Amino acid sequence: MIEERRKGIVMADRKQIFTDMKTQNYDTIRLSTYRTACKLRFIQKKCNLHLVDVWNMIEAFRDNGLNTLDICTEISVARLETIITCIYQQLNKRLPTTHQINVQHNTSLLLNFIVAAHDSDAQGRLTVFSVKMMLSVLCGGKLVDKLRYIFSQISDTHGAMVMSKFDHFLREALKLPTAIFEGPSFGYMDHFARSCFPQQKKVMLNMFLDTLMSDSPPQCVIWLPLLHRLAIVENVRHPVACSFCRSEGMTGFRYRCQQCFNYQLCQNCFWRGNASGNHNNQHEMKEHSSWKSPAKKLGRAISKSLGCVPSREPSHPVYPEYPEKPLNLSNIVPPRPIGNMNEPVLPPSAGVSPSKSALDSPTRTDEEHKLIARYASRLATDPGHTGRPSDFSYDTNKQQRDLIMQLENKNRQRKDELEQRMSSLQESRRELMVQLEGLMKLLKAQAAGSSPSHASPRSMPMATRSPSAGSTPTHAGHTPTHGPQDSLAGVGGDVQEAFAQGPRRNLRNDLLVAADSITNTMSSLVKELNSVEDGGEEDERLLQNGKDRGVASPCKRITTKTMTSEPRLSQSERVQGFEFLWIA
Repeated sequence: MIEERRKGIVMADRKQIFTDMKTQNYDTIRLSTYRTACKLRFIQKKCNLHLVDVWNMIEAFRDNGLNTLDICTEISVARLETIITCIYQQLNKRLPTTHQINVQHNTSLLLNFIVAAHDSDAQGRLTVFSVKMMLSVLCGGKLVDKLRYIFSQISDTHGAMVMSKFDHFLREALKLPTAIFEGPSFGYMDHFARSCFPQQKKVMLNMFLDTLMSDSPPQCVIWLPLLHRLAIVENVRHPVACSFCRSEGMTGFRYRCQQCFNYQLCQNCFWRGNASGNHNNQHEMKEHSSWKSPAKKLGRAISKSLGCVPSREPSHPVYPEYPEKPLNLSNIVPPRPIGNMNEPVLPPSAGVSPSKSALDSPTRTDEEHKLIARYASRLATDPGHTGRPSDFSYDTNKQQRDLIMQLENKNRQRKDELEQRMSSLQESRRELMVQLEGLMKLLKAQAAGSSPSHASPRSMPMATRSPSAGSTPTHAGHTPTHGPQDSLAGVGGDVQEAFAQGPRRNLRNDLLVAADSITNTMSSLVKELNSVEDGGEEDERLLQNGKDRGVASPCKRITTKTMTSEPRLSQSERVQGFEFLWIA
């Protein structure tokens, strides 16, 4: 039941892509080359393959192990689906999060198109070469990069093209026009491969590129360069009006008649054979993919006549005729894993193969990894190189020990710094609480010495303490030098009672609560002092009591500022001044 449902979805996706292509009305284009290129461009954009560069496609082939398989190896549809899914997943990693694509939907569309293009009977028999050629042709990127990759697949070790492999490439590439119903115009024929290149000559890379990227490429693959030119000019605008449809500005290609004066057509009119006036479809038309102003044309013509610029720019860079030789890795000793530095290297006669695990591991299927493992095994058994791995192991171990020692020293130094910081914080905390205790004693003495007849219900407010949710931060695994009892040494009375309860309290919250209590007491005291007629004598008496009790200097500054300053301050100004000094 599930399999039948899956086949139904596959058939629906296969019909959907061709149905959408039919709505674009491409069949009204009278020239088969443009018609084929437009249809393939539609397939490319519908499957989002225009976002996948040819180098990303090659990377996907390597990730899925296609580079290690023979080009004639058959590949199942299930594995092809895995490869395509990997391509789109990697694409999503490169795209912004706001432009992600539907991996499952695009995989289904592309998979069905490739299967339909390769085998109309849906037998599901594909080869590695056919998958590589179809995907490399349909993906985005530069034409020269595509052709270089295709040439690497159809050339021998000496850099010369193999004609039978080029014929195989044409068979696979021409299945794409056939799949979009352009088989009568670009179907495969046996003589195509021999007619593309001159006989009795070796076809090297530069000749291959010159032939396929020229202004008049072989007729069987003329649609391939046009597909890339079509992608380049999609957003190019020409600021001239079409001579037939009179539309202001052209987008895409622009065609200029070589016989009629200043007669230009947009791509839609030219593709569908529209003509007006003395112009007809038999006139020679020149295709333009960009716009140049008359002044720029004149300057370029003068530069060409003076020989300042070459008459024709090369279509591609010139590449070396022969492929680069692979690196000789026979004298390279690969580094051993750090975890196995102290393990001895056993020869094959001991019954353990050093490269067996590397070769049998499913994650090391790449041929380069196998080659490196083989060289490592050879060097391990070579008597002439037995001293080099041991020296390397000794040096690496010494570096590791030095690094560990440096890290331990830094850790110990950091621990000492944290302990010193903790001690200083505890000492500062104790000093603050001692000062707070002296201040509270002074305020109680002042409140007790005021007249009972003028006492207010708020003259002696009770300090309210809210539960503290925080705790004193300590370094992980570190025991503070001063415990709670040491931090309260020299402190008594209400302050000790307020701070001693609870094993882990928040010093900031406790200080704020104590400051609020002192502020309320000062406010009540100011009210009492305002009610006394002889304020000056009372102030002197309170100051003398403070001196006799040995109050700290901050308390004396506060009393002087709030009680004896001239002119006389109001109650709110005195309270604000006390709060400012307390916070400071």
